[in-house]
Amino acid sequence: MSWAAWSIATRRVVSAAARVAVAALLLTLGTASVGAQAVEPGKVDTLLQLLSDPDVKAWLAARQTAPDAPAAATSPSAVAPLSLSAILDRVKGHLREMADAVPKLPGQFARAWTILELEFEEEGLVGIVALILGFVAVGFGLDWVARRLATPYRNWMKALPYNTPQGRVRNLGARLVYAAMLIGVFVLGTAGVFLAFTWPPLLREIVLGYLSVAIITRATMMAVRAFLMPPSLGLAQAVHIRVFPMTDERAEHWYRWIGINVFWFVFVVVTFSLMGTFGFDTVSRYALSIPASFIQLVLILMMVWRRPRLPVTETQKPPAIGRTGWTWLLSVYFTFVWLMQIGGTWKLYWLVVALAALPATIMMAHRGVTFLLRDPEPDANAPAIAPVLVAVVDRAIRLLLILAAAYVLIKAWGLEITSMTAGDAVTNRILRGLLNAVVIVLAADFGWSIVKAVIAKRLGTLEGPAVTGHGMVAQQARLKTLLPIFQNMLFAAIFTMAVLMVLSSLGIEIGPLIAGAGVVGVAIGFGAQTLVKDVISGIFYLLDDAFRVGEYIQSGSYKGTIESFSLRSVKLRHHRGYLFTVPFGELGAVQNMSRDWVIDKFSINVDYDTDIEKARKIIKKIGQQFLDNPEYAPHIIEPLKMQGVENFGDFGIELRMKMMTKPGQQFIIRRKAYVAIKKAFEDNGIRIPYPTVHVRDGESPSHAAAQAMLAKKADEAAAQSAAVAT
Repeated sequence: MSWAAWSIATRRVVSAAARVAVAALLLTLGTASVGAQAVEPGKVDTLLQLLSDPDVKAWLAARQTAPDAPAAATSPSAVAPLSLSAILDRVKGHLREMADAVPKLPGQFARAWTILELEFEEEGLVGIVALILGFVAVGFGLDWVARRLATPYRNWMKALPYNTPQGRVRNLGARLVYAAMLIGVFVLGTAGVFLAFTWPPLLREIVLGYLSVAIITRATMMAVRAFLMPPSLGLAQAVHIRVFPMTDERAEHWYRWIGINVFWFVFVVVTFSLMGTFGFDTVSRYALSIPASFIQLVLILMMVWRRPRLPVTETQKPPAIGRTGWTWLLSVYFTFVWLMQIGGTWKLYWLVVALAALPATIMMAHRGVTFLLRDPEPDANAPAIAPVLVAVVDRAIRLLLILAAAYVLIKAWGLEITSMTAGDAVTNRILRGLLNAVVIVLAADFGWSIVKAVIAKRLGTLEGPAVTGHGMVAQQARLKTLLPIFQNMLFAAIFTMAVLMVLSSLGIEIGPLIAGAGVVGVAIGFGAQTLVKDVISGIFYLLDDAFRVGEYIQSGSYKGTIESFSLRSVKLRHHRGYLFTVPFGELGAVQNMSRDWVIDKFSINVDYDTDIEKARKIIKKIGQQFLDNPEYAPHIIEPLKMQGVENFGDFGIELRMKMMTKPGQQFIIRRKAYVAIKKAFEDNGIRIPYPTVHVRDGESPSHAAAQAMLAKKADEAAAQSAAVAT
């Protein structure tokens, strides 16, 4: 076929498509209003002469008019402060404008029809519809070929495990890649093949507009299919690999009705965009949007009312609002939104839409993340996803959704985030500041949640607080000491920065606040020297690695196991149970009894007739037995041994012994050593002396008592003589 033939055919197709669009609008609005007003023949002849001019035809062909979004209205009322009286006046004015535009609609339709007939006089409606359907058929044909070629890929997707969170995530990623591939093939077969040829500008705009309806609808359904996995796909494991927990009936329902609503929405948007190209003004399109949006409302209500019921389990509590209650509530909400759209209250419209859609989307995303990353099934040999990671993913999706909603509201309300002038209305300033504040707080909350989750995960992998020693264990103890303090410092930094940024977004000058805070900080530093001393002392204690959580320290009259830190004090748990809270400035020299190793020395008395060498060998043997015992060996660095004779006491010879153990283990091993030494000495005839009272030989007890009585009487007599003399 020659290019001239292609041009003639395409012009016929475009003319047919335009007639179809106009006919559809006429059917929607009612043909009575169009036929109610007749057009004067003279005006028609004049219009036809103008449209026959080559310059006018070139201008009409080259004109590219962007769709007028209702939310982008730039009238003075669009930026006026929100108040009840202003909203009512705006609604009245909007309805009055649409009512005034209704009588002009027949003339605008007639003008659009004339433009179509002159531009595509050789084409018919059937031809242009056939052209659009032909390119859509080419897209589906390439889609079918791609599906056949991707059969091994689909078989690989079906073989992916679905009983583990890792397998479900991989399956979702594979489905999204597959959907993107098919969408690309469909776009290539429709718009790609169409753009491969040269077309007149107006025909290009019309055909591409309605091809975009097919492309967007197809892309939406492929994405929904990847997430919902409707039963029409024929996968037995569809209920396990869906992103959202739902039955097959509900998945099929939402898949079908989402496609229907998206198709109608995109079709209306494209049609109204093309109406702007054919000379329909904005107010007329507002008036024509009423029946189109009513059809959209009917489709949404049908989707709500015909949704399948939720399955009821025996353990499930009945909902506070049943299915019927939710259905009526949603119906009232969508009807109210439609009425706001008719009234032209676009600020309130987008606010109401965001207030309802955002929580619902966040809740749905939370359910999807929780269901997709749920724990593996009992028979699956795979680890569970860390709750920290699930929380981070959930927070990230929530942050993106809120930012998207804020962006939509900013565009809908016509706010300039990067600029704030004195001429702005007070309402706009407040709204701009609040939106900025919300974004800042959300970003700070997301950053803090990530920091807290990472630190909590790291602390969860560390060992208990009483474990210290060499290598990795010592490093873990140091991390357990420093990470909580680091977490508190990061929280203070994030909180301070967020508050300052929020104040700045609200239009408050933070420079004087920072300067004033510096002055107040200096004053507080002079007035609270003890507090500053405690904080600085604590920083240097931690830098010197003087102690860690779980270690036993002693400083002056304070001693105990370190339980936690703050910026100014340390908590010590005494071995008897009570808790000391000691400021760092009062610690002074610290005796750490839990660092690396400890040498324990103790003494035992033996009788004077004991064989010292024999006792030494017995003690050495006991030390070797302890070293060979698997219960005590991990805690012993150097075994028990006797150092020699320490002293000659009143009751026996004092023998000194020592051993090197890990911190905190010397008490247990020493107690066991006492028992083992006593038993070994008894078995080998070595006597452990104990205190006794000795009476001198040759003196009987009665003689000693008599001597004591005589001494007592002599003392009494001396006392009496002294009394008489005085």
